[in-house]
Amino acid sequence: MPIIKVENLSKCFGDLTAVDDISFEVDEGTIFGFLGPNGAGKTTTINILCTLLAPTSGKASIAGYDCLKEPSEVRKAIGIVFQDTTLDKDLTAYENLMFHAYLYDVKKSEIKTRVEDALHFVGLYERKSDLVKKFSGGMKRKLEVARGLIHRPRVLFLDEPTLGLDPQSRANLWDFIVKLPEKHNVTIFMTTHYMEEAEVCNKIAIIDKGKIISIGTPDELKKTVGGDVIYIKTSDNKKARVEIEKLFNLEVSEENGELFLTTLKGDTCIPEIIKAVGEQVLSVRLQRPTLNDVFLKMTGKQIREQDVSSDDTVKETVRAYRRRFSK
Repeated sequence: MPIIKVENLSKCFGDLTAVDDISFEVDEGTIFGFLGPNGAGKTTTINILCTLLAPTSGKASIAGYDCLKEPSEVRKAIGIVFQDTTLDKDLTAYENLMFHAYLYDVKKSEIKTRVEDALHFVGLYERKSDLVKKFSGGMKRKLEVARGLIHRPRVLFLDEPTLGLDPQSRANLWDFIVKLPEKHNVTIFMTTHYMEEAEVCNKIAIIDKGKIISIGTPDELKKTVGGDVIYIKTSDNKKARVEIEKLFNLEVSEENGELFLTTLKGDTCIPEIIKAVGEQVLSVRLQRPTLNDVFLKMTGKQIREQDVSSDDTVKETVRAYRRRFSK
């Protein structure tokens, strides 16, 4: 059975339909990406899965537990890393993880080992006695991921996990995030507006205006764009254009002194082009479709920094999370 199953899920706020009859499944031990612009329905869907909101209609389950009817069991099965830090900055790294372990009723005999293992895993063991207020942004995000793993959830939700980090910190964070499914037997459900990060996902769902408009592996989604683009510059573009069109029976265009054509297998076509055009070739380059191209084609827009949920939305989600878990 899939670890996450969503069936005909909808959520309305008055006349506004935030989530509109969506269905999808997430296989256990995989990384699942949930992509969409601000207002697309991502946060609402995640809040339903995390038992913070009740759906208007439809069903959602995690690890076989109904998110509406069995919220306590669902909460035991999930971990969450929010966009905004929720660490206690006046506690040490060690104390933050210990506190979380107590909240989740981890056996006392296992707490110390779990906390130390988590700190080792994220490379913060040597800083375990330092106050979190002294940590860099990247270190705080790593500690939050470690905290989310303390109670050994079956699903870990990562909401924009690298938002606001510098490129090096982002790369370091992803170095161990991609190892989580294998090392900790956990399924990752992530949102990000950095398209290159979504490349690590086993499957991606693109959501816009409350509806899932496409779902598949990164490669499957890229194929919907139309294939690879080959750019070639020659000493005689007019002659080369005729030769290439004759060779592939494809339309060849020209822009900024370069010929270009779209094909499904660019890497296999390039040797044939060079062979046909011969010494006229000055340069050849291959441009593969990106997830940015896919997203633009599917939604007519791009995800930008400002498309990420506002601070007010994040804070309200955190408040709702605390209210529900304190009951």
